[in-house]
Amino acid sequence: MFTVKKRFEVAGSHKLNLPYESKCQNIHGHNWIITVTCQSDTLDDSGMVTDFSVIKKEISDVLDHKHLNDILPFNPTAENIAEWICHKIPNAVSVTVQESEGNEATYETL
Repeated sequence: MFTVKKRFEVAGSHKLNLPYESKCQNIHGHNWIITVTCQSDTLDDSGMVTDFSVIKKEISDVLDHKHLNDILPFNPTAENIAEWICHKIPNAVSVTVQESEGNEATYETL
């Protein structure tokens, strides 16, 4: 089994739609640290599991320096963002989204 990980940063704003009072209901921003883990038993014709540049491009081009509520069709929690990314990236088995120091969410397909 081959495993690759890509870690990168995405800056953006969002606000959460919550059923209780929270300061996160106001527009605010984060520099999210995103770690994508991909696995495969075989390598592609280029000798890769998933090209690192494809991982970053698929996510950064969509999310970086954007207001996430305007582009994502769900409540943009760290958990929902991690799941969405995992389904977008070929061979992804795990995505961790760290929205601030000490606060991270992981979605795994395993």
